[in-house]
Amino acid sequence: MSLPDGDSKLAHRLVDEGALLLDVRTPAEYQERHLDGSILIPHTELAQRIDEVLSAQGGDKTKPIVVFCRRGARAGVAKSVLLQGGFTEVSNLGGIDAW
Repeated sequence: MSLPDGDSKLAHRLVDEGALLLDVRTPAEYQERHLDGSILIPHTELAQRIDEVLSAQGGDKTKPIVVFCRRGARAGVAKSVLLQGGFTEVSNLGGIDAW
């Protein structure tokens, strides 16, 4: 089972407790504006770079991940990719402005 989506308070709590903050926008969007502590893996590259997420998680697929994009649609795709990759605790914050 995965974590609820669109919950800013939950996202902040999870990140404060050590969750990975994953930005799935484009490099240009990330360069223009990003959240401190986030890592960038564009949603179109996520399936091929899933090992980077696992490495960032210290090899633990049960450690929470908070994923976001500009409005939430790409983060939804990314959440599905992560769940299919065996990660169990994934929350789609939605858009960056929800932070």
